[in-house]
Amino acid sequence: MSSPDPQVRAARNQSTPSARGARGPVVAVTGAASGIGALLTERLVASDEVKQVIAIDERRGECAAAQWHILDVRDPAIAEKLRGADVVVHLALDLDLETDAAARTAYNVRGTQTVLTAAAAAGIHRVVLCTSAMVYGALDDNELPLSEDAELRATAEATGVGDLLEIERLARRAPRAHPGLNVTVVRPAVLVGGTDTALTRYFESPRLLVVAGSRPAWQFCHVEDLCSALEYAVLEKVEGELAVGCDGWLEQEEVEELSGIRRMELPSAVALGAAARLHRIGLTPSPAGDLAYTMYPWVISGSRLHEAGWRPQWTNEEVLAELLEEVSGRHTVAGRRLGRKDATAAGAAGATVALLGAAAVVRRARKARRRI
Repeated sequence: MSSPDPQVRAARNQSTPSARGARGPVVAVTGAASGIGALLTERLVASDEVKQVIAIDERRGECAAAQWHILDVRDPAIAEKLRGADVVVHLALDLDLETDAAARTAYNVRGTQTVLTAAAAAGIHRVVLCTSAMVYGALDDNELPLSEDAELRATAEATGVGDLLEIERLARRAPRAHPGLNVTVVRPAVLVGGTDTALTRYFESPRLLVVAGSRPAWQFCHVEDLCSALEYAVLEKVEGELAVGCDGWLEQEEVEELSGIRRMELPSAVALGAAARLHRIGLTPSPAGDLAYTMYPWVISGSRLHEAGWRPQWTNEEVLAELLEEVSGRHTVAGRRLGRKDATAAGAAGATVALLGAAAVVRRARKARRRI
């Protein structure tokens, strides 16, 4: 299915306009130079309901209409830069698959702690954080769909999820530590639109790995819909813990039919064992815990946003089509991007041969260690 026309999407996402120059919040956005932060900054600058946007990042972005401050979000000096803001949207997170895990955690957790403390010191009344619906965990007994109030049952075994769980804990503690500070947490489903995650790389494989006995359910969230939901939170049209994604979900069979990518089914012990070994010796960036999110459902209802009048402008089918277009030409096996030569071989031989090749690498690595 083709993506909707950009002008149509823009019109559908347009907030109800108020008179230009009317009073509205001053909004600070961290991580404003790239990714979701840059998209949200542009959106808020264009909004008639926002008075001013303060953009914070380690480099200056392209939005000339924002007021820029260049610094690391872990710098306590950020408190001074936030003075005068009414709301902070904290999007300065590092969830890159290739980042050292310890460095990633130090940046994500310390950055969030600093922003929450600085916001309280600056007299700001609302902070909006963005984590992921992954914090609910992917489990065989999950309800379809999960409510926002569902228990967070994820573990720290998947990429970045430990950081997100700690950010969730900080969000819950902050109002008690800083009376008067309200914290809204937005949790998107599988995020698509210029993103690179273990879940988007799943669709770069020559075959879609399916673990025998599992029941995947795919729900996506386009970055435009995420920015729209964040704007709702900024304007206090909704608050609390918010899940955001397309309506409904796709079964694995539907995903295979829409993508045209055939499955490769493996026993659970084989798939999880191979993933764990490959990650342990550094051949793949994705730990075995990432596989759970392709095995079991973690679909969310988004009821709080819906009750506030928000609706996603993208369908799961449309987002999947955009994702497939984005990853076209990329080749990944077990979470590792292949070079052109390896990709040609993998494409010709299929995922089974690629996995056997990976297993051979594991065996060679073991033999090499024994010889040392």
